[in-house]
Amino acid sequence: MNEDEKLHDEAEEIRNQTAEDSPELAEHDRVAELERLLEEAKAKALYAAAEAQNTRRRLEADKEQASSYAAAGFARDMLAIKDNLERALAAVNDELRADKTASQFLAGIEATARELETVFARHGISRIKSIGEALDPHRHQAMIEIPTDQSAPGTIVEEMQAGYMMKDRLLRPALVGVAKKPE
Repeated sequence: MNEDEKLHDEAEEIRNQTAEDSPELAEHDRVAELERLLEEAKAKALYAAAEAQNTRRRLEADKEQASSYAAAGFARDMLAIKDNLERALAAVNDELRADKTASQFLAGIEATARELETVFARHGISRIKSIGEALDPHRHQAMIEIPTDQSAPGTIVEEMQAGYMMKDRLLRPALVGVAKKPE
């Protein structure tokens, strides 16, 4: 035990002996102890309130994200249907479009494709712009490199499959062909 600790212990012992003979000092000590306990309780209450508020904010953010992106799996599944509609419409030749019965049937398919596009837009689902853009690994997936001097290397020159975003989240990357210098 060092000298400071000895002095402190002696002072505390003298104070305790004096407090026995002096009720005012004992009352002062009791009040000081109660004030210290009250400050501790206030600090704990503030900490608990802050923690509860942080938890509430975190839960609200999680709930908002969950509801915003709850349909992401369903939306991904719907992309396959949209792809098939687009492929079917792209495969129709001019001769078939000229046929009256087939053109009415095609009009129905085109209306379905437009309605699907409207529903996607209403739910924040948008097509990723690809051709002419620089390759972005967060939105595009390079499938092939195409030698060309028509575009700068790293520029997307072909889109094999459209990519889609749901608000700020990637649903499906665009499958693309990227320009490279010819050999």
